Amino acid sequence: MGKAFKTIFGTALIGLTVAGCSDFKARPFANNESFVEGGQTGEPLENFTAEQIYQRGEYELANKKPEKAATYFGEIERLYPYSEWAKRALIMQAFAFHQDKDYENSRASAQRYIDFYPADEDAAYAQYLLALSYYDQIDDVGRDQGLTFQALQALRTVIERYPDSEYAESAILQFDLAFDHLAGKEMEVGRYYLKQGHYTSAINRFRVVVEDFQTTTHTAEALHRLVESYLSLGLTDEAQTAGAILGYNYQGSEWYADTYKLLTDAGLKPEAKGDSWLAKIYRQMIKGEWL
Repeated sequence: MGKAFKTIFGTALIGLTVAGCSDFKARPFANNESFVEGGQTGEPLENFTAEQIYQRGEYELANKKPEKAATYFGEIERLYPYSEWAKRALIMQAFAFHQDKDYENSRASAQRYIDFYPADEDAAYAQYLLALSYYDQIDDVGRDQGLTFQALQALRTVIERYPDSEYAESAILQFDLAFDHLAGKEMEVGRYYLKQGHYTSAINRFRVVVEDFQTTTHTAEALHRLVESYLSLGLTDEAQTAGAILGYNYQGSEWYADTYKLLTDAGLKPEAKGDSWLAKIYRQMIKGEWL
């Protein structure tokens, strides 16, 4: 973790004294104006050092005012460009925007940091923040999945570009969760089609889960739903093969118990039959290439 981000949690922030920030009477305005709060005129922000402004940003963060903090960190970049304080303030601004749930500006600040300081120790954290700006907006499976795809791409960048960073492990976990989220969306649509009796459309959705999202938590259910869909269409070979794959990988699951009952009630059993796409997967599975 770089020194800029560490200051958020360090004892220096906790020990910030009122005196250290007492010169700041108000919020800054743009265009070199003086600033006013509570009816009193304060000094122009330009009269303060980069360190003082930075400390004020930290102070606002500690007091749960991330929007104000982001403003102060941004002023350092404006007043003291290309300085060490400007570099530190930029990553802190990205963090402050993220805390304020202003994900677009957080992403913009993080990207600027990556562009300006690609070799810096905080570049990995900037990339991680950028990924989080997408990931933290993934709230329910019913939403448009564009953000999920963008989160996956950005998290993959963290994993591949900064594999030894302290953020890689969290990025891997979040990548898996986002991947599972996409599979969940396919399942939601597939269940809808199945309920409406649109079996072919349902099969197409469940197939995507089986072929493209095998490592997610939804694969067992997808195979069971394929059995339901194929039985409804009278395609018994495909239903039996889906049941065989389910039994091979998830024999102890509730989904296999339900599938087994469905098949046996129809006078069938789980076994690979025919030459469908499922049969090809079954053959790959027996050879050790499945999952």
